[in-house]
Order: sequence, then C-alpha cells, then structure tokens
Amino acid sequence: MTDHALLLVNLGSPASTEVADVRSYLNQFLMDPYVIDLPWPIRRLLVSLILIKRPEQSAHAYASIWWDEGSPLVVLTRRLQQAMSEHWPHGPVEMAMRYGEPSLETVLARLAAQGVTRVTLAPLYPQFADSTVTTVVELARQVVRDKQLPLQLSLLQPFYDQPEYIDALVASARPYLQQPYDHLLLSFHGLPERHLKKLDPTGKHCFQDADCCRNASPEVRAVCYRGQCLRTAQVFAERMGLPEGSWSVSFQSRLGRAKWIEPYTEARLDELARQGVKKVMVMCPAFVADCIETLEEIGDRGREQFREAGGDELVLVPCLNDHPEWVRALKTLCERAV
Repeated sequence: MTDHALLLVNLGSPASTEVADVRSYLNQFLMDPYVIDLPWPIRRLLVSLILIKRPEQSAHAYASIWWDEGSPLVVLTRRLQQAMSEHWPHGPVEMAMRYGEPSLETVLARLAAQGVTRVTLAPLYPQFADSTVTTVVELARQVVRDKQLPLQLSLLQPFYDQPEYIDALVASARPYLQQPYDHLLLSFHGLPERHLKKLDPTGKHCFQDADCCRNASPEVRAVCYRGQCLRTAQVFAERMGLPEGSWSVSFQSRLGRAKWIEPYTEARLDELARQGVKKVMVMCPAFVADCIETLEEIGDRGREQFREAGGDELVLVPCLNDHPEWVRALKTLCERAV
C-alpha cells in the first residue's frame, strides 16, 4: 500500500537570516489568529508595531544559531522525515511547516497529485495548544476543502504522557543527566493565560496552581497546556528516577505584556543561581527539534543570564531531533493514530 502518506508538521522558520525574510515570517506567524487571538484590526495594528524593530533583533538571533545547511529547525525536521521514511511502509513521508516553507498547502497538493488518498497528519507538538496543534489541523482541513483535494486526514493526537514519547525523552537525556549537576530545569514554551482560560470547559480552572493543573479532570486536562506540561515533567522525572527537589518546571518565550503562565524561565534561572545552584541542566520538552527557542534563547541568552546571576554552567540538553528512540516512538504513535 503506497497511498497513505505521513505528514510531519513543525512550526517553521524564516527562509534566511535576512531582515526582510525574518519580517515576512514573523508577519505570517503573528497574524495567525490562533497565535494572537485578537480581532483582526487590533491584531494588524499590534503586529505592525512589533514589526518595526523585532525583525532586525530576531534576524541577529537567527544568524547566531544558523547552520550551513540552513535553519536548524528545518534541517532537523528534514532529518527526522528521512529517518521516518524507513519506518513508514504505507506511503511517502513528507514534512511541512505551518509558517514558511515547505508550506502545508504545497505539500498536501503534491501528495494528492501523486495519488495519495490518505494522510496521517502529525503536528510535532507533545502538548496541546490552539497556537500549535489547532492551527495546523484547521489549515490542513481548509486546504483540503478549498482545493477540493481527495485526501482523507487522520490526526496524531498530543502525546505528552505517552510511554513511547517519555521513553524517547529518557533515552536522549540520559547521557547528559548522568554527569554531575545541581538542578534540572524543564523549560516549556509559554502561552498567554487567556489562551488556556478560553478553552476551559468548566470556567473554574486556574492555570497557575500546580496542584490544580496536575489534578485536573480529563476534560480539562485535554485542553490544559500547563497541566499537560506538568504531566510530561512528572512522568519523565519518575521514569528517570529523579529525586524530588532536584528538578523544576518553568515557561519561556514570553511576547508582549499579556499575563503568561508561570513560573517564567528567566526568573527561575535567577532564583536557582541565588539559591547556590552552580551547574544547571535545561531541557525543553515542548520542542521535539532544536530551534531558536532552545539554541539561542536558552543555549545563549539563558546561559549568559545564569552566569551573570552567579551560576557557573548551564548545559542545554538537546531535543529529541532524530534520535533513534524518538524515530521508533514516533512511528508507533503515528501507527496508533491510523
């Protein structure tokens, strides 16, 4: 059977580190109503203001981590695609980016032209959020509908606590966590608190109290990004055998003045340094591939901040990338989605 494709979808990247390319990418990303969930006129005004200075700043950040082959996120996702091609017997394995190239529209149209009739859509995000999973699914459905593509879509659901995913995290992190260190910080991508509140089916969930998020009902946890992150961290720590107090959770990548879920990674790094932590390990389990948020935000700026606050060493644990255990885990998860 060769008519059932697997489509791996990641966030995306500018085409280059040129300011114009970064501006174009940021405009597409920030104008997504699932990312900045404000009415179009307000969103357009806000993004236009952001685009005055942000592209030049971001271009410098991208340039600091750019590889000879291109954007690390795109290169690593391509490597994962190539590895998955050896494990998916049902048809072609493709990759697409929600923003930038290769676009979802282009790849879905190409698959249909090749005679593919079924596509398992795999958003590469362990935890659920509208700004990651929903926007990918809705765009894919829109493309199939608007272009009248004869494609049947199935979906890889968020896999934040699936044993295969956790086992892959453990296998990839173990070589790093076997060296001496003082504390492990599990830094997840942050979200505005309002993104979580608007999805809460009960209208009562707090999104800031750890016990509330950990003990959320199944219907709340299904849409509680913070609860899913805490669950990932807890299950990973248990599987690694980490003692209580030797690890903690934080949230990074804030943008704008809105209230975001806490604790913030920047504040946590300062706090750990003040507490006498000299060597901190940082993992970023919201990402399956290293990107600007891991390599530059944590690996460069986070390291510098930790040292300035009194710490000695920050070690960034690589993401899953194309680790063999992750390839096998993803294959199992995608087969289950079928």
